[in-house]
Amino acid sequence: MKRFDVIVVGSGVAGLYCALNLPEDKKVLLVTKETLEASDSSLAQGGICVMRGEEDYDSFLEDTLKAGHYENDREALDRMIRRSPMLVQDLLKLGVQFQRQGEELVYTKEGGHSKSRILYYGDQTGQEITRVLISEILTRPNVALAQEVTWMDLRVEDGTCCGVVLRSKEEQITGILSDYVVVATGGLGGLYHQSTNYRHLTGDGIAIALRHGVEVRHLNYVQIHPTTLYSEKQGRRFLISESLRGEGAYLLDSRGERFVNELLPRDLLTKAIYDQMEKDGTPHVWLSVVHMAPDFLRNRFPGIYAHCLEEGLDLTRDWIPVVPAQHYLMGGIHTDLEGRTSMPRLYAVGETAHTGVHGANRLASNSLLESLVFAKEAALSIGDRYKRLHARKRASYEKSPVLDYNIHLWMEENKKLIQQQQEREARDATREKNR
Repeated sequence: MKRFDVIVVGSGVAGLYCALNLPEDKKVLLVTKETLEASDSSLAQGGICVMRGEEDYDSFLEDTLKAGHYENDREALDRMIRRSPMLVQDLLKLGVQFQRQGEELVYTKEGGHSKSRILYYGDQTGQEITRVLISEILTRPNVALAQEVTWMDLRVEDGTCCGVVLRSKEEQITGILSDYVVVATGGLGGLYHQSTNYRHLTGDGIAIALRHGVEVRHLNYVQIHPTTLYSEKQGRRFLISESLRGEGAYLLDSRGERFVNELLPRDLLTKAIYDQMEKDGTPHVWLSVVHMAPDFLRNRFPGIYAHCLEEGLDLTRDWIPVVPAQHYLMGGIHTDLEGRTSMPRLYAVGETAHTGVHGANRLASNSLLESLVFAKEAALSIGDRYKRLHARKRASYEKSPVLDYNIHLWMEENKKLIQQQQEREARDATREKNR
C-alpha cells in the first residue's frame, strides 16, 4: 500500500501554501477533486487584508469584530492580524504581483473597513496568488500531485488519523497511509442552488469529519454575498467584487435612486438589498459605476469588465443587475491555532476549517489572509512534531480492506450530514435566543 508522510486534500491557497511550508525532506501528496486551478481561491477578486503598522492594529481588530458580531475568537484573530505583514512579505518574495504606484504598494478599502488596508491585483487577486503558489509547487520534488481524484474517507486506527481513501476518475478506490492528513477542501457552495462557489465544492471534508465524530462548529454561519451578477442561466453565479463598492460604486433601486450605504458589512447589506427587492417587486437591484472614468474601470476591473461585456453589459455605460448569492462558510471543522482538529494527526485549514476568526460574518478580504496564515501555522506545527516525535508504525493497518463506494450515494449522504448539522445548530441558536 502507498504511503506518504503528509497528505493535503485541496488545492486552494490553503492547501498549496501548507504543502509549500511542510519540511522539504517529507513526502507530500496533494490531492484535488478537479484540476489544481479549479479552486474558489482562484476566483477571489477583491484582495488580501494586511495590518499597515502597529497603529492599524486596533481598527483592523475592531472592523473584523464588528463584522463578525463580536463572536470572533480573539486569540485567533490576534494571530491572523499580527502575522499578516510577514505573510505579505513571503508572498512578494514568491513573486506575487500586487498593485503598485511606482515602488509603493497600493491599498484599497472595502465594505466594513474603516481604513484602506487591502492589497490587490486588478480584480483577480486570488488568481494571481494561486498562480504563483502552483508554479512554486510544481518545482518541489517532494510534492506528488493527484488531480481529478475524490477524497472518499479517512483511515483511522485507534481514534487516530492515519491516511485517506481516494477514488480516481476511473473509479478506482485506493487507500493511502500517512502520518498526517490536512483537510483543505474549501466550502460547501455546491450544495446551494445559487452560489459563487465552484459546483464541485460540496463540503466533502466537513461531511467526512462529521462521519468520524470530529468536532465541527457553526455550519449555519453561511455568508451571502450581496452583489453577484443577476442571471437566469443555471450554474455558478459571477461575483461582482466588493472592491467596486470600495472604489465608489452605487447601489440603485428600480427608480435609479441610492437606497443604502454601499460599504455596510456583507450581511447587513444583503438584508438591505433583499428588503429593497421585496419593496420594488424585482428579482435584483442595480449597481452603477457609470460616474467613474472608463479607463479607470477597464484597468482596475479587467475581469469583471470583460465578463460583463460577454453578457452584453458595459460597465462604463450600463447599470449592472445584481442579486445576493451564497458565498462563504464561516463555520467548519473546528481547529486550534495550529490547525489541529479533535482527531489526532488530522489538521484542517482554509474555508473548511473553523478557527473562529470570522465570528458570525466574514469581513471582506479576510478569507485569503486567514487561509494562508493558518495554513502556514499547520505546516509549521507538523514540522515541529516531526522533530519531536517519531512517526508511529502502522503495518497492521496496511492489511485492512478498502471498502467500495457508490459515488452517488456517498454524495447524498454527505449532503444529508451537513444539512442535519446545520438544522441542529439553527434550532440551538433559536432556543438560545428565546431564553
